[in-house]
Amino acid sequence: MMSNRKIPAFVIAGTHSGSGKTTVALGIMAALVKRGWRVQPFKVGPDFIDPGHHRRITGRDSHNLDGWIMGRAENRDIFDRHFRGADVAVVEGVMGLFDGLSGTDESGSTAQMAKWLDLPVILVIDARSMARSAAAVALGFCRFDADLPLGGIIFNRVGSEAHAKMLVDAISVVPGLSTFGCLPRNEGLGIPSRHLGLVTEDDFRPDDDYEDILARWIEDSLDLNRLLESLPKVPVRPEGFPEGDMERSPDIRIGIARDEAFSFYYPENLRLLREAGAELVPFSPLRARHLPHGIKGLILGGGYPELHCEILSKNRGLLGEISAFGLSGRPVYAECGGFMFLMKEIRDLEGRSFAMAGIFPMKAQMARGLKALGYREIITLQEGILGPAGTRARGHEFHYSLIQETEADVECIYEVRGREGDSAVNEGFVKNRVLGSYVHLHWGSNPKAAHNFVEYCRRYG
Repeated sequence: MMSNRKIPAFVIAGTHSGSGKTTVALGIMAALVKRGWRVQPFKVGPDFIDPGHHRRITGRDSHNLDGWIMGRAENRDIFDRHFRGADVAVVEGVMGLFDGLSGTDESGSTAQMAKWLDLPVILVIDARSMARSAAAVALGFCRFDADLPLGGIIFNRVGSEAHAKMLVDAISVVPGLSTFGCLPRNEGLGIPSRHLGLVTEDDFRPDDDYEDILARWIEDSLDLNRLLESLPKVPVRPEGFPEGDMERSPDIRIGIARDEAFSFYYPENLRLLREAGAELVPFSPLRARHLPHGIKGLILGGGYPELHCEILSKNRGLLGEISAFGLSGRPVYAECGGFMFLMKEIRDLEGRSFAMAGIFPMKAQMARGLKALGYREIITLQEGILGPAGTRARGHEFHYSLIQETEADVECIYEVRGREGDSAVNEGFVKNRVLGSYVHLHWGSNPKAAHNFVEYCRRYG
């Protein structure tokens, strides 16, 4: 079915990490929601945490877009699929606008994604300790890439009205650039951080009026009407997508761990599982005493099990059921925190040990420093729950723990390569039909992996 409908859409980018673009993006989302708009959020990069905060504000899943994990067509498909039912689409960038995989090209950057989606960029400049120099920064970003549509500037962390006037006066001499506003410094709006980044939406407990304050911060200091009026309207492209639900009727129940300890899931992965016929049945390893009834497979995503070790280890009944489920030959897929949960134990920074499910004969030791960070491509060395030998998928690795006391007979079925194609250690640990890995895979890079996992659940569950 064709559609003549068009909606505004834009990218919020920063000059660098820490410029405040997440808070600005959340504030704009909150202001638009308060106006009654249906806001569809997106996030550039493999991040799990920012999209959770987007969802809390908008009530809609925020979908990851990534130029290394997926190609242009796959990213465009995700964008087109999910903004159809919205009034506006807001894409939050990653790092600085031009920061990506290389110092010489735009691969993996926010700028690349803005071009792929044909969206204008609104640039957030952290104006602390700057006045006229901010115009030089803006001019540099404007001229650096003539093919990038830079739609305007938002100054953040502005110290006073006098500071704001100086910034606006300075930018007025830069031809072709608009200033949409100067947001006053308000550190109370920021979201706290911890070792993997910002705290998750589950652990962030703002005051009841936090979203109202965010929206007022934007409405009082930003010309949001002018910003919206300046945006080109993006045509809604329903071609290839039925107006109804694409997912088949669910015929297989798959348990999925969802709570404060296990919350890192790409919405696209879950959509692909449902499309393959899965009914995803959430349960909390922190609170549930039993696995959901009638499940034929199990998914344990990443998160923060290290912050909840004591509670998890005391839930012995559920740990026993999970162990028995996996060792019986039924399919289990576990990533990062979920993988740690399936080990014999997790040891915290104080040296305390907490028993876990024990499917994998190894221990996870928390470290004070980062142990792995970066893009990963996996190639399976033999057939498994994700597909035949040679199955490829891409994702990301980010953790502060390391494996200790691994038994020699643990089998690995992944060859893991970094973003440059360099070969890394073998990974992807297998016991029966349980697959555990530190790599967070985005199945948008290979949708067949999700379908194959569901088929394994049908066959062996």
